[in-house]
Formats: sequence, structure tokens, C-alpha cells
Amino acid sequence: MGMTFVVSVMMLAAVALVIGAIALARKGAPRKQVWLMLLLAVIVVVNVAILTVPGKSGGAPINAELR
Repeated sequence: MGMTFVVSVMMLAAVALVIGAIALARKGAPRKQVWLMLLLAVIVVVNVAILTVPGKSGGAPINAELR
């Protein structure tokens, strides 16, 4: 269990946020709450991308050793 576990949980949370936002929108919840949930899902996905997408050096930050 390492960073890959954390990234997996973050992606599951993002999917759950999108599904929850859609469910709330269908129930007639305030639009602000729905949009904030979608915004949080986008922020989580961007954070996962920052950790997993390789940079100029060719290595992803998730693979770098913690020092």
C-alpha cells in the first residue's frame, strides 16, 4: 500500500462526487452545491494528473523517492 492506493481512492472519490452531484441535481438540490461537488471532483482529478503524468524528465512524481 503506497501512493498508488491513495491515487486509486482519490479517483473513486472523484467518481462518487460526480455521481452524487448528478443525483442531487435530479432531486432539485441547490445548484451551488451541485457545482461545488463537480468543482471538487475536477480538483481531485487534476491532483491525480499532477502525480501521475510524466514530466520533462520522463518520470512521474508518484514514482519519485521521498527524501
